[in-house]
Amino acid sequence: MSTQIKQDISIGKNLQNLRKRAGMSQEQVAAKLQLRGISISREVISQMELGKYSIKISILLALTEIYRATLDEFFEGFQYYHGK
Repeated sequence: MSTQIKQDISIGKNLQNLRKRAGMSQEQVAAKLQLRGISISREVISQMELGKYSIKISILLALTEIYRATLDEFFEGFQYYHGK
């Protein structure tokens, strides 16, 4: 049995909620990512939150540290299903 996952899901709203929970602006997040060696602009953060820019795994992992969140929190509300 194989697992099928809906392609191109957007975690943008969760990204935005976690950022706000951390009390940070998009600009502050971009600055913290840059300190970790990830060159990114505030505009890209905005695009990720709008679901218009695919997030890289390296950025997602860095955001878990910045937001003090688990990966599960980034994917909260998404269900995976098993297809035949």
